[in-house]
This record gives sequence, C-alpha cells and structure tokens, in this order.
Amino acid sequence: MTTVMHDLEYRRAASHDRDAIVHLGTRTLGWLGDAEDEAFFGWKHEQNPFGPSPMWIACDGDRVVGFRTFLRWEFVLENHPRVIRAVRAVDTATDPEYQGRGIFTKLTLAALDELRAEGVDMVFNTPNDKSLPGYLKMGWRVVGHLPVSIMPTRVRSIPAIAQARVPASRTAVLIHSGDAPRDAFADRAALARLLATIPDAPGLRTRKVPEFFSWRYGHEPLHYRVVRAGPAIDDGFAVFHLRRRGPALEAVLCDLVVPNPHRSEARRLGHHLTRRVARVSGADYILRIDGRPVTVDPFLRIPRTGPILTFRALTKWLPPRLGRWDVTMGDIELF
Repeated sequence: MTTVMHDLEYRRAASHDRDAIVHLGTRTLGWLGDAEDEAFFGWKHEQNPFGPSPMWIACDGDRVVGFRTFLRWEFVLENHPRVIRAVRAVDTATDPEYQGRGIFTKLTLAALDELRAEGVDMVFNTPNDKSLPGYLKMGWRVVGHLPVSIMPTRVRSIPAIAQARVPASRTAVLIHSGDAPRDAFADRAALARLLATIPDAPGLRTRKVPEFFSWRYGHEPLHYRVVRAGPAIDDGFAVFHLRRRGPALEAVLCDLVVPNPHRSEARRLGHHLTRRVARVSGADYILRIDGRPVTVDPFLRIPRTGPILTFRALTKWLPPRLGRWDVTMGDIELF
C-alpha cells in the first residue's frame, strides 16, 4: 500500500531501503553507522525467529526522511486455540529537516492497517512518559505498570540501592562469569526437553522455543550471561545482564527457566539460580519483573516503578488484564 501526502510518499520498506534506513538512524538516533550497528540491526530486525521486522518509510523523492519498525512477537495463552501474533512498536526516526509534519503518526497508522490485514492481533510496547500521550491519541490503551521487585545481595549495598532511583545506564557492564548464551543454548535438543516440562501458564506468555533463547540473548555486544542449575541446560538456567543505576550495580534477571515436574522443586531451583546470579555477578541487587500475587522470597516489591505496558488491538481478540500477563524482563526490556 502506498500513500502520497504533503508531497511525501509513505510505503512499506523493501530490502533495497535498508542502507537508507540505517543511514537515517545514524543521523538521528546516535547510531555510529559502523559494523557493530550493522550487526545489531541485522540481529534485531532480520534474524528474529518470529520473523523479520516489518518497516515503513516516508520518502521525499529518493530520500528516506522517516522510518517506523515493528518487532514481531508471538504469545500463547492457556486454553487459547492458537498462537497470538503480535508486534512491538520499536525503532522510529524522522529526519530533523522534516519534523513537525506528522510523519511518525502517519507511518504508524499506515503500518497498523497493513498489520491488521496480515492477521496480526495486537501491537504492544512500553513507552516512556514523553511518548505515551502520542500513542494514546492513536488508540493505544494502558494495561498498567508491570510489577518489579528487587533482591539486595548484601547489607553493605543498601546505601547504593537507596541512591539507585535514577535511570539505568544504556549500556551493559561487561562480565565474564557464567556462560555465553551461544554456548549455553547450543544444545537445542536439551533446551527443548526443558521447555517441554513447563506447564501452560494461565497468563499471556511469550512463545519460547529453543530458537528464541539463542536469538534473544545471542548478540554478544549486549553482554547477556547464563548460569545453569547443573551441568546441562535442561537442569534449568537463568539469564541476566549487568548495568549501572546511579552508584549501584544492577543485575537484571531476564529469564529464569527450571524443570517443573513439582512446584516445590521448581521453587527451590529458582532460589538456587537466583543466589548464583547474585554470587557470580557481584551486583548490589537483582531486579526482576514479578507478577506473583504475593512476593514471599528475598525479593522486595517496589510499587509503581515498573515500565508502563500499553497495547492496541488490531483484531477482535483482546489481551487480558495486567495480572494475566506472564512476561519477563527479557520480554519487555528495550534492546
């Protein structure tokens, strides 16, 4: 679908537009335009096991002056007969010379029409306070604050934690403890066996298959690390990364996956892996998305500090209330 408005052409991006999109990101988003940016773009938007990211662009003749990308995602829900197809609203940029012409809104609305026609059920994202009003004007709805909790790792970290109520650093802290994801997830068969033991969740959960973990955490410059509960990946694992938040060193617990034949054993393994993350990371505290009705372990719930989850339905299917979103930090953190 192609629309011409105010002398600009709005259309879905094709493969030959890739260089122009990356160039615009370099000019407006702080990308360096180097080999690392190229690799990141390819990993994020072209290697996703849920499918390549659909993109829309605004053109002034041959010049790309705006782009909008959506990351494909898939969810499952207990007793729901099919996979729920979704996209996450992610990268967008407008050439500084063309700002104020509504390019972001026009690209987004054009994309929604085509995604709906493809059978995508919904768009979701976690906008910041600055961008949230614009999404609400385009029909997005607020699900709520995703609940977060922290686990202090030692008493002497309390002063640093008290000063950590500031934005986190945008870059991860390099760490060599634990395993690199490419090594930890190399045994796809063992990972599949582990995932097969996990019962269906009553909430909306990312459809996690072995390929998902290899992709999601496999881009080395993001410095994700994996700790295992035993010698093999099907013994259970946790994925984390480190970042600075003020004077504190924060370990983000992205995913925690343990065999689940018995709930008490799964809880014990979860505690064991969490303690291992605390030990090998050297962090002042561990941060996680915590959707449990009651937090009863060493984690402490921090009210109304998590990211705001929003969505826009594209089909008749509607996502559940916040309490039935079974998502992890690895599902919703920006990357």
